[in-house]
Amino acid sequence: MKTVNHWIGGKTVEGTSGNYGPVTDPATGAVTTQVALASLEEVDAAVAAAKDAYATWGTSSLAARTAVLFRYRALLDARRDDIAALITAEHGKVHSDALGEVARGLEIVELACGITTQLKGELSTQVSSRVDVSSIRQSLGVVAGITPFNFPAMVPMWMFPLAIACGNTFVLKPSEKDPSAANLLAELAAEAGLPDGVLNVLHGDKVAVDGLLNHPDVAAVSFVGSTPIARYIHTTASANGKRVQALGGAKNHMLVLPDADLDAAADAAVSAAYGSAGERCMAISAVVAVGAVGDELVARIKERAEKIKIGPGNDPTSEMGPLITAAHRDKVASYVTGAAAQGADVVLDGTGYTVGGFEDGHWIGLSLLDHVSTDSDAYKDEIFGPVLCVLRVETYEEGVALMNASPFGNGTAIFTRDGGAARRFQLEIEAGMVGVNVPIPVPVGYHSFGGWKDSLFGDHHIYGNDGVHFYTRGKVVTTRWPDPADAPTGVDLGFPRNH
Repeated sequence: MKTVNHWIGGKTVEGTSGNYGPVTDPATGAVTTQVALASLEEVDAAVAAAKDAYATWGTSSLAARTAVLFRYRALLDARRDDIAALITAEHGKVHSDALGEVARGLEIVELACGITTQLKGELSTQVSSRVDVSSIRQSLGVVAGITPFNFPAMVPMWMFPLAIACGNTFVLKPSEKDPSAANLLAELAAEAGLPDGVLNVLHGDKVAVDGLLNHPDVAAVSFVGSTPIARYIHTTASANGKRVQALGGAKNHMLVLPDADLDAAADAAVSAAYGSAGERCMAISAVVAVGAVGDELVARIKERAEKIKIGPGNDPTSEMGPLITAAHRDKVASYVTGAAAQGADVVLDGTGYTVGGFEDGHWIGLSLLDHVSTDSDAYKDEIFGPVLCVLRVETYEEGVALMNASPFGNGTAIFTRDGGAARRFQLEIEAGMVGVNVPIPVPVGYHSFGGWKDSLFGDHHIYGNDGVHFYTRGKVVTTRWPDPADAPTGVDLGFPRNH
């Protein structure tokens, strides 16, 4: 059986803990690979490699860093199919979706290639007599990233390219459910000329996570995952004096006004709810229908959802693949089977779905729940699967109040032809990312990604300007040089004069 080992100090390092985790092909249910799970000693080794590399990488020139990143971008582009194939094999998403993931990760590599403009400081001259003040940004040291299973290439690329471009060194702890893509990303970085130890990949479970959170040589931690774990990451790492950005879960809403283009809204709802089998923190999982629009909207969503082809991710005709594990599939199904008892109309029931020839895969069909109440489990919890809830309200104001009452505030969308309503919505809604007739408003790389409320713990969003600021810290330098023509004036113990 294939074994995925660590990548430490620029080379593959076999696991020494004796503990391994299974990696499953979600389409077949078969265990295809095992992944080494790190001990605390292996955490120490990865951090030590990063710390040693920082001694030279942290003082390297911007030109040297960007030269590596430009070569890295070219290699990622050339190997994007290979990266996508690993994602499909271990995560299960269809190949086209995996390619899209790689493309969005590449956006951040491209942003990192232009880090020279992002790290420019500021200078104020002559703030007092012969006094200048400048501000600069400097790297932190060793930083760590802990990433989820649903985007095994994209989310790591949201972190480490910017971190290393800013002069830090990086320890990546990817999900143990689909670890292979992370190793390939590291190998390609080495091929691009990244010095040994600048990027390390440490596989593991809670032992590895806690080791990084508690390690004295780790200066900052980035995390993407569920809200309970994000809260734990933030609390633990902050208590150890680390800078933290911890992105949590979501329950993203889409408000549909009576004047909306219903065909466009139905297309968007199906794409945003069921794409990547709903395993996206930016998935639309709740549609809020205003007024009489609900019945027609539900009918159009149902018509489209019934045509989605589910199958193995490596089948070019498949539009949606399986879920990551059988246990997760069963948990998602439980929300559907319990929905009717909590007052919902089960318009589509995807539980019990199988694919011929792949009966042991982690399959589930598309589910559509109508007239869902806000106190039902299907609404309150982040299901993270292909289940779409529809809620009914009478007015725009009622819809916004319902959405703002959610403890989550990741992404949201409104569908309308009314510019005034859309403008009001983007100001009144309590969420970090807003789409106007755009169902999944994930920002492009040069803007930052992040939510509000229980969807984010920490002060910084990820990538964009916030990402650069997270991976650097500011310093202000005040300088006075005497004019050569001035005679010595002696010591002045008074308070410095600004004018």
